[in-house]
Parts: sequence; C-alpha cells; structure tokens
Amino acid sequence: MSNQNMICDLETGICGEAGDDEMEIIDLNQPTKKVDLYYVTDPICSHCWAIEPTLRRFTEQYGHYFNFHTVMGGLLEKWHDGPIDPANGIYKPADVAGHWREVGEHTRMPIDGSLMIDNPVQSSFPPSRVFKIIQKLHGNEKASEYLRRAREALFAFNENIGENAVMIAVVNKMGLDGEAIVKEANEKAGHDLLMEDFALTRKLGARGFPTIIMVNEDNKGVKIVGGRPFEYYVSGLAQALDDTPEPKKQPSLSDLIKEEKLLFAKEIEVMYDVAPSELTNYVKEQLASDTYQEKELLGEKYFVNR
Repeated sequence: MSNQNMICDLETGICGEAGDDEMEIIDLNQPTKKVDLYYVTDPICSHCWAIEPTLRRFTEQYGHYFNFHTVMGGLLEKWHDGPIDPANGIYKPADVAGHWREVGEHTRMPIDGSLMIDNPVQSSFPPSRVFKIIQKLHGNEKASEYLRRAREALFAFNENIGENAVMIAVVNKMGLDGEAIVKEANEKAGHDLLMEDFALTRKLGARGFPTIIMVNEDNKGVKIVGGRPFEYYVSGLAQALDDTPEPKKQPSLSDLIKEEKLLFAKEIEVMYDVAPSELTNYVKEQLASDTYQEKELLGEKYFVNR
C-alpha cells in the first residue's frame, strides 16, 4: 500500500486507496445461510441418539449453509393405561427396554435400556425444560452440549435423566449451576418455553422423532422423518438450496474429541469413512496415546478425551 494513494474523498465517502469501483461483485467463498434447519427431537428418543453420528458430520461439513434450530417435541408427558407407541409395541415402561436395546444393536450407538425396567423415566418433559432454560441463559451451543450429555447419561450409562439429581449432576459437569437451572426449569418459565417449542412442532407438522425440516427463503424445502443415511440429508439440503452444496473438510479427530469429550466407535467411523476393522489403527494414527482412553460398553468401543 503506497502512501500517495491514500485519500479520503468527500464526494464518495471513501477513506482508503483510490481506484476501487463504487460497486463490484465479489465472492469470499462464505455462502449466505439461506436455509433454516429445524431438528425436532426429544431427550429420550432412541432414534435421535442413533442419528448423532450422521447429524454431527452433516452439521460439521454443511452447517455453513443453514441456521440450526433444535426444537423439543414432547415424546412422553407421562405414562398412562393406554398404549404409548403401539406401532413399536410400547404400552408400559418395561416395553421400552427391549426396543431401545434393539435400536442400539442395529445402529451401534450403545443403549443399555434396563433402566426402563428398574427405574423408568416417567416423563421427557423435565429434561426438555432444562434444555430450554440452558438455551435461554447460555445459548444454543451449551443447550446442545446438555442434550448430548443427557443422552449419554440415559442411553449409554443408564441414568434416569428425568430425576432432578441426575439433571443437576449433568448440568454441573458442564460448568453451569445445575441446581439453579433445574429449579427454574421446574417453574413457569420452563413450562412456557417448552410450550413454545410444542407449538412450533405442530406448526412444522412434525409428528415423529427425529424430524429434520429444511426450509429456504421462499418457505419451501424438505421434511425428513426418521434416521437416514448421510447422503440423504445432503440431498435434502441441495433441494432446499436449489443448488449443490460444497462440503467443508471434516475437523481433525484430535479437535473433535477435545470438543465432544466422548466419541463412540460409530461416530468416528461415520465422520471419517473408516471401516470398523480399521478403527483402532485409525485412532492410533490420529491421536497421541496420552490424549485419550479407549473403553468398551455393550460390545462397542468408545474413546474419552483425557
């Protein structure tokens, strides 16, 4: 930058180097987020737990194209005498255990499930309200972290996330004030915020979980119900954009495990297209041995950041 070209032009209102056109077309390769993505879910939805590997890769590689909105859908208000989910043979809490185990074995996102026999979750509303309070007080990123930690506690480690003590412990481990947040969640503020999400769920026409809805600026888009392959979501995004989206490179495994704290084998395999037989060697190549611990749960490996 040469000093003699520095000017402040009173007519154009420009301070800087002379010579630029008043208006020009530029491309800095940062696409404007044209799509709103609504993820309608519930803390105790087993199929939502199962799609975490795919959904994480999708948001990591294509999140620059959409604004992500997590919406609580209200899977279980309370148990009652009638059928809860007759299509899946669920009439009482104990029926859930076998269904969850089946989902876990099929998708390789481990689910113990015996909790639903011994100490069943009575309602998904309490952890959903905690999500909403964290979202209000600490933003979407912390709320998403809570949802992940709550699901780990429930599905993998068999803890009742409908109980105040468990919810407080989960929130405390995130560095937040668990008692204060759970207290507020159990008051009118938590109820009102959750009712807003339920209203949005109805407006979006979501009747099952997970449901992902991608809507463009013209309020047109796609609705994807249930767990689908990674390519299915990319195709849906392309339809909403009416264009072919360009993926970002996946984060390094070292960065990902630092952020996520815990990753199951399936999550690494999906993120990096690693065959199950190659997983152990891949992890050893990507991570220093003193930065992680390898463990096993229900026949599936998982990796914890040290």
